[in-house]
Amino acid sequence: MPPGHPSHIPLPRTAPRPRPAFRPVTIRDARDAVTVAALYLRWLGYLDTRSAARRPPSGSRIAARGMLAQVEPALRPTTSRDVECLWLTALTEAGDTPVACAFFSLSGYTSGARTRADSLGVPLFTMDATGTPQPVNGAAYELAATGA
Repeated sequence: MPPGHPSHIPLPRTAPRPRPAFRPVTIRDARDAVTVAALYLRWLGYLDTRSAARRPPSGSRIAARGMLAQVEPALRPTTSRDVECLWLTALTEAGDTPVACAFFSLSGYTSGARTRADSLGVPLFTMDATGTPQPVNGAAYELAATGA
């Protein structure tokens, strides 16, 4: 219950509920990076995560109802082209229901990728060996704060 809220009055169903802390998983290889991204998406509220049908040129994609995420475990920074390809794929997958997208990278992002992601509203996260995704831009901070 929020501070100052009487315990005998239940919160409305739409009231934000605090989430437990994210439990990281150590990243040792590309498969671990995909696992961490999927766990993080579930933690955000995208409960039905699965491998996406379309494979990207590099990395892996994770799909959930309303979300398409890409995980890039390469040792090179993610480029603006990578961000644009994910965004365009999310647009084509949308159909009648909007599909958001998010990017998870082990090596970070070029300045062009950050600029392009900001203009498209794509959340960018970095991951390190400890397995805790960190928001990189405003869209990622907003997604991490509000969840699905």
